[in-house]
Amino acid sequence: MVTRVLIVDDSAVVRKILSAELAKDKSLEIVGTAPDPYVARDKIVLLEPDVLTLDIEMPRMDGITFLKKLMRYHPLPVIVVSSLTPKGGELALEALEAGAVDVMCKPGASYTVGDMAVELTDKIKAAACVDLSKKQKTDRKQQPALPSLTRTTNKVVAIGASTGGTQALERVLTRLPANSPGVIIVQHMPEHFTRSFADRLNELCTIEVKEARDGESVVPGKALIAPGNKHMLLQRSGARYYVQVKDGPLVCRHRPSVEVMFNSVSRFAGRNAIGVMLTGMGGDGAGGMLEMKKKGAVNIAQSESSCVVFGMPKEAIKLEAVDYIEDLNNIANRILSLA
Repeated sequence: MVTRVLIVDDSAVVRKILSAELAKDKSLEIVGTAPDPYVARDKIVLLEPDVLTLDIEMPRMDGITFLKKLMRYHPLPVIVVSSLTPKGGELALEALEAGAVDVMCKPGASYTVGDMAVELTDKIKAAACVDLSKKQKTDRKQQPALPSLTRTTNKVVAIGASTGGTQALERVLTRLPANSPGVIIVQHMPEHFTRSFADRLNELCTIEVKEARDGESVVPGKALIAPGNKHMLLQRSGARYYVQVKDGPLVCRHRPSVEVMFNSVSRFAGRNAIGVMLTGMGGDGAGGMLEMKKKGAVNIAQSESSCVVFGMPKEAIKLEAVDYIEDLNNIANRILSLA
């Protein structure tokens, strides 16, 4: 099945690069481009694309305003392609809350055009499979933290997520009490976006949430999110767990990669680990989750009915790497019961 794509960006250079790179995949058809939301509006009606890529900073109407109007009157899977800046990260998070399926950085900076094309192609394919009815803003008033654990442990919770993961992670992390086990997370996002995302979660959660730094300790009451465009591995020195943040090639077509993190968790945490696979397309992390299970870890996968895209959890389940399949609303409870 061919996915029809409309590219919306005020830069003629970006429109040309994206069109050329995405057209290399025969399962994608670039049906058109638009320099601003007004032209995009007309082309959406005329060309009926399956997925839209959308810049945020554009003339005549900004991308956020256009996105909100689009989701109200003509819902369509949208991937935000934004500038690789801290401000771009903040705006991208606002776009995700407004209804965008995923975010991506423009080519250049720390991304090569080739790496960008690989990731964007995968994100477009995932977006085409998204059930927009599941892409709803979290009702934060109904997400109180669960009661504190009666005793703390040295367990490590490792979570992998991709498309739809920003909402899913918010739902899980806001339920964790202040003395929950240390958490490490790979969410497929570019750099700066992960920092903005971590800062936003830190404002909402009882636990501390931050973008990981190389050598930072994994301790109860703290969640560390892998920086965009960097791999994150768990390491151990005596009784101390800490993370290693490093460069490296794409693994399972991603950097950061859930596979890389899970494999390190299997090696250094073993039976002291709890693995969690949330919504996302593809198979990143499935093999690593199986290695975790072989070393004694207990693993959880998000249920199909609660996933925006049932890809990564499905692959882990197929490998028999999963011990529990839980709806999103019950994953935090399951983590705490295992801890």
